[in-house]
Amino acid sequence: MKKLIASLALIAMTTPVWAATKTVTLSIPGMIYAACPITVKKALTKVAGVTKGEASLDRREATITFDDTKADIDALTRATRDAGYPSSQVGSAK
Repeated sequence: MKKLIASLALIAMTTPVWAATKTVTLSIPGMIYAACPITVKKALTKVAGVTKGEASLDRREATITFDDTKADIDALTRATRDAGYPSSQVGSAK
């Protein structure tokens, strides 16, 4: 029991205080069919740290909310690229 408490205390102390939830929009011009946003959303939500992902065929964009200590823009764009949909960031992460 003491080891468990010590481990939990250590984890709490080593977790960055400055962790933040961020939202980013990615432009994904290759989404042209109705099934494309489903594939993109599935790929993005598999990235560790992603808490929400939505993709729009009309705008050809995806909006992703993620924990910036677990994921970053490179991981998100890599996920879409690996799914067959190269993407780029629109604006800056909020």
